[in-house]
Amino acid sequence: MEFEYRKATIDELDILTKTRIEVLRAANNLDDNIDMSSIERETRAYYENALINDSHTAYLVFDGDDFIGAGGISYYTVMPTFHNPTGRKAYIMNMYTKPDHRRKGIATRTLDLLILDAKKRGVTAISLEATDMGRKLYERYGFISMLSEMELPII
Repeated sequence: MEFEYRKATIDELDILTKTRIEVLRAANNLDDNIDMSSIERETRAYYENALINDSHTAYLVFDGDDFIGAGGISYYTVMPTFHNPTGRKAYIMNMYTKPDHRRKGIATRTLDLLILDAKKRGVTAISLEATDMGRKLYERYGFISMLSEMELPII
């Protein structure tokens, strides 16, 4: 099957925003009654800024005119370390394939495109948060669990 993998542009803010909400609903098991309007506004603002300043790359996947998948990668810099002397890092997010198109290599191809983009930018450290469904894909790709990283949720 031949699918179209399209690098998103600022002209696709509506579909990027809509896709992000769809991904969040699916990943968090949220029904359509949950109000996502504030997240939708913040997501649109994020994409407007990140696509203009080139700190995010997103791919949208289509089967003809039908949206079937997505993936994104955000770029940032931290203080250099011994293992990452440039301090350049990336975070993969928004990986999603519609249920009726899964197991067709779409997520793997999307991940290939995102990692190629990161390599071209000289990024040497890429992280992500894996769902149970995606974990096997990321492990096959070579991602490893990090035992030393911690997070403090600030509410």
